[in-house]
Amino acid sequence: MAAPIPFAMMLTLADSRLPVGGHVHSAGVEQAVADRLVTDVASLRSHLEHRVRTGGLVAASIAAAVAEGRIDEADAQGETDARTPSAAARAASVAQGRGMLRLARRRWPDHDFTAHMGRTHLPVISGTVGRLCGLDARQTALVSLYTAMTGSATAGQRLLALDPADVAMVTMDLAGVCEETADLAALELADLSDPVFDVLAERHERRDMPLFAS
Repeated sequence: MAAPIPFAMMLTLADSRLPVGGHVHSAGVEQAVADRLVTDVASLRSHLEHRVRTGGLVAASIAAAVAEGRIDEADAQGETDARTPSAAARAASVAQGRGMLRLARRRWPDHDFTAHMGRTHLPVISGTVGRLCGLDARQTALVSLYTAMTGSATAGQRLLALDPADVAMVTMDLAGVCEETADLAALELADLSDPVFDVLAERHERRDMPLFAS
């Protein structure tokens, strides 16, 4: 069997169906639905686009910097903490990072993952995986953005019982936004955010019997 293409390898490791656990995280969509901020396909699209351009950009920029070696993993953990005001959002990132680390250690058993042991954010381990796959900063950023966007889109589809074809069209429409944002993420560490997403993360953590972990 032919060796997998590096980009395809990264896509596989980022797949929400794997132990990374992305399928149980809505990244705030569940709370946005509960708060009536997201009610239909149009508002879901707006929510996803804004997420990509803010928190998505920040996470992708960290992954890109790690992949390119512009920042080491230990420093990147601290930069991610500093750029994630919500404790609930930080916990969600670490939970998914733990899942990505588990896969990465099995795929590259000889690699030294010491910088990720105990606690690692998803963007940081994603950057390391991107480097191990031979991807550049932009490619790593694009995987981070697109997989995060589609995961949240699927959560919205399930929560609102939307037509899967309509949601698929939304993700296709936003592919260009992901491409543009990946260009920015590859340039430098981003440090913008939107307090709305922090509030959604904190409110979600206090929900009784949530369907998603975040």
